[in-house]
Amino acid sequence: MSRTEINQTVERPTLSLPGVPLFLAFVLAIAFSIYLFVTGAGDTYFGAAIVLIGLGSVGMGGFYSIQPNEAVAILLFGAYRGTDRATGLRWVWPWLTRKKISMRVRNVTSDKLKVNDKDGNPIEIAANVVWRVQDSAQALFDVDDYERFSRIEIDTALRDIAAHYSYDHAAEGELTLRGHAEDVATLLGQRLNQRLAVGGMAVDEARISHLAYATEIAGAMLKRQQAQAILAARQLIVMGAVGMVESALEQLSVRGVVTLDEERKAQMVSNLLVVLCADREAQPVVNAGSLY
Repeated sequence: MSRTEINQTVERPTLSLPGVPLFLAFVLAIAFSIYLFVTGAGDTYFGAAIVLIGLGSVGMGGFYSIQPNEAVAILLFGAYRGTDRATGLRWVWPWLTRKKISMRVRNVTSDKLKVNDKDGNPIEIAANVVWRVQDSAQALFDVDDYERFSRIEIDTALRDIAAHYSYDHAAEGELTLRGHAEDVATLLGQRLNQRLAVGGMAVDEARISHLAYATEIAGAMLKRQQAQAILAARQLIVMGAVGMVESALEQLSVRGVVTLDEERKAQMVSNLLVVLCADREAQPVVNAGSLY
C-alpha cells in the first residue's frame, strides 16, 4: 500500500449560506429587540425580545469571509464536514469549527544543499519550486504541517536527484545536472508531485536555481574544465590547420605555381602547421637564395 492511500482524506463541498442577507437579518432582530425594551413594550414581549437578542448574538458568531483562492474547512466536533470555496461573506452554524487555508500559488527556494553527485563529487545544489495546495482536506488533516512537509520533501527530492546524476561528466546519452537542466527540472517536478500528493499539494514548476562544485574541490574542477576547453580548442585548430594545408598544396599543384618533391612538401607542411597552430604569431624568414 502506498503512502497516498493511507488515511487519505478527500476534499468535498459543504453547505454554507450567503452572509450579507443573514447579517442584515440578525442586525434587524437585535435592533428590534432593543426597540421593544426602549419603548416599554419589552414588558409585554419580554420573552420574544430575549429570544431575538439571543438568536442575533449567537448567529453573529457564524460569519466568516473567504477571499479569492482561499478555502475554509468546516468541522463538527472534530469531524470533517466539507470545504467551502465560495468567496465573500458566508455563514454556517456557530458551533461548527472553521479552518482557513490559502490555495494560492507559492514560490519556495530551497536551502543550498551539499551533496555528492553520482560520481561522488561534493556539489552544492538548490531549487526553486512553484507549488500550491490542491486538496484542502489532505493538506489540513493528512499531514501535520503541510508547509514544513513541503520543504522537507523538496530537500529530499533534490538530494535524490543529485545522487543519481553526474555534475557534468557522464557516459554518452546519460543526463547530467549541468548539461541537461531542462530534463533534470522535469524529473524533479515529477518526483515532487509524487511526494507531495499525500499532502494534497501539486507542483507547477521546479527549477535548479543553484548548482556548483563544493568549495573544497571547486579550484581543481575549474582547472579540469579549463584543460578540457583548451584541448577542445586545440583539436578544432588542428583540424582547421590540416584542412588549410591540404587546400594550399592542392591549389599550388593545380595552378602549377611551384613543383615540390615529397621532402619539400613535408617541410612545407611542417612549417604551415607550426604557423597555424602556434600560440604566438610567426616571425617571417625571407629566403633570398635558391629553394634547393
